[in-house]
Amino acid sequence: MNDTAINPSSFAIGQRLTLTVSDIAFGGEGVARAGSFVVFIPFVALGEEVEVELTEVKKQFGRAQLLRVIQPSPERVTPQCRYFGECGGCQYQHIAYDAQLRLKHKQITDLFQRIGGFPAAVIEPVVPCPQPYGYRNRIMIRSQWNKPEQRLNIGYIRHNDRLVVDIDECQIAEPALNEQIRHVRANPPPKGGLKVVLRVSPEGWEVPRDSFFQNNFFLLPRLVETVRERLRDSGARHLVDAYCGVGFFSVEMADLVESFAGVEIDMPAIKAARKNAADRGRANGEFLAGRTEDLLPQLLAKFHADRTSIILDPPRTGCPPESLQLLREVRPAQIIYVSCHPATLARDLQLLCADGVYRLAKVVPLDMFPQTQHVECVADLRLNT
Repeated sequence: MNDTAINPSSFAIGQRLTLTVSDIAFGGEGVARAGSFVVFIPFVALGEEVEVELTEVKKQFGRAQLLRVIQPSPERVTPQCRYFGECGGCQYQHIAYDAQLRLKHKQITDLFQRIGGFPAAVIEPVVPCPQPYGYRNRIMIRSQWNKPEQRLNIGYIRHNDRLVVDIDECQIAEPALNEQIRHVRANPPPKGGLKVVLRVSPEGWEVPRDSFFQNNFFLLPRLVETVRERLRDSGARHLVDAYCGVGFFSVEMADLVESFAGVEIDMPAIKAARKNAADRGRANGEFLAGRTEDLLPQLLAKFHADRTSIILDPPRTGCPPESLQLLREVRPAQIIYVSCHPATLARDLQLLCADGVYRLAKVVPLDMFPQTQHVECVADLRLNT
């Protein structure tokens, strides 16, 4: 079904095709082609010959569900979770873990080249997680009334619609969270439409209920080590931790600099950050409540930009354009950008590096989210002088 003369208008929803998977796109869907018509297919592996059924047809592309694998990839494995393929939480349980790491590296490299024009050489190999299952310390499950069966479903959103998959356990969650899932099932929410956040608290850290903390304790030491290495290499004497949350990076890096400041708009997180710093005797810095965009100019004026490193750890959507423009104007010596979304990271780095203001020295990906499409990256930007 690879004749280049095929007319895309000849495809229809419900049509069955036999295709070969030529790539795995960022997000986890396989890419196959029928002539010039591109078909995206979940839960496949590179090189596989598959039979699929079209579920969506656009002018130049479509989406399909996997019916059967005709010729499996040697990298295909049996998923550990019985909900895989229905639940939307994982995309890669059917792919061997070492192959997942190579796949994510290629996806990051492709995104950085396409979006930012960055060379592949700056992307390091993906750092593996020592525990590819049972690692998540925070999950969110939902309740939804199942009208046909007249019962409450409790679990995750399905991969292809907004319905909730009823689950008893989650293979990528820490065992303590599976105990909590069973408790929620035994004491269900009063109605559908509610979200329940389950969390294993990090030992020795103050974290308010709704504040952010890294979701993988097993690879967290390597994340800290990576950021410390990049900060130490820069020789910066001052540190600004933007979007600092409960002060995790500030506290972990404080011994490498003369002074630091953490900035966060969430007041409960700032109070927790101050306690976390005090508990560890970090007395060479402060935590300020407010918008990064408002506080950054005065901090960089106080610290001297040419001796200052900035850590950016924003939400998945990336940094506001005004923050990036501000950094281009005040020009700190180093920007360490930590992100769980390579596409928005590449977009923001491209803006920071435009006109040669900054250069991208290195990107270190860390697999904080095995079995899923997500990957954490630490990018090291240096000011061109």
